[in-house]
Amino acid sequence: MLLRKLSTFGGAAKTFAKVVPTNLKGKSKSSQEWLTRQLRDPYVERAKMMNYRCRSAFKLLEIDNKYGLVKPGHTVIDCGASPGSWMQIAVKQSNADGGLPGKPKGMVVGVDLLQIYPIEHAILFGNSDFLRKETQDKIRASLGERRVDCVLSDMAPNASGIRALDQENITTLCYAVLRFAILMSTPNASLLMKVWDNGDVPKLEKSILEYYKIVKRVKPRASRDDSAENFILARGFVGIER
Repeated sequence: MLLRKLSTFGGAAKTFAKVVPTNLKGKSKSSQEWLTRQLRDPYVERAKMMNYRCRSAFKLLEIDNKYGLVKPGHTVIDCGASPGSWMQIAVKQSNADGGLPGKPKGMVVGVDLLQIYPIEHAILFGNSDFLRKETQDKIRASLGERRVDCVLSDMAPNASGIRALDQENITTLCYAVLRFAILMSTPNASLLMKVWDNGDVPKLEKSILEYYKIVKRVKPRASRDDSAENFILARGFVGIER
């Protein structure tokens, strides 16, 4: 049996068996490739072991462990939240669940165009289009007097297969998240959002730098090597006027 190792965050290395799929008969080539990749992906196995809803939890975990985005008492907005693994992390890190006695309790709000199954200690807006004003109004209403300490976005459009169109669509989502963050963030807040490598990203980074002290691109180890996915990390929100 082939084995592979995956280092844990702050712990010893774990060893997983490399699984060879056997139930591919009758499936399309793309389905076969997806299933094979899933079964051979150690992050998928770890997500199951740690009760995270999907492997993307480890992307946020790695970034948060390195940069300290979410802290007890923080108010966090998660855009593109379904199925909910980033919210699971945010609830723990912000202490929205009260799991850290003596620490301030945070608040986590998630929104997605898809349904989001309940996550304890999080406010969810499933089947809701973040781009629509009424959805953003609902989010604002749920916050009350709170301002936002961290805006997260793992949003991505459904791929059309037309590269230029897909790049335009994800860039549109990013600017919508940025506008919301500018209006709702507290001083020194953070922003983390997914992008796909394309020629519009440098322009987007320049726009973000008008409102945040530090802007950089990061690619966590849990992002697949063959993926064009990156994340823009912005820290130190300075507001609309300097």
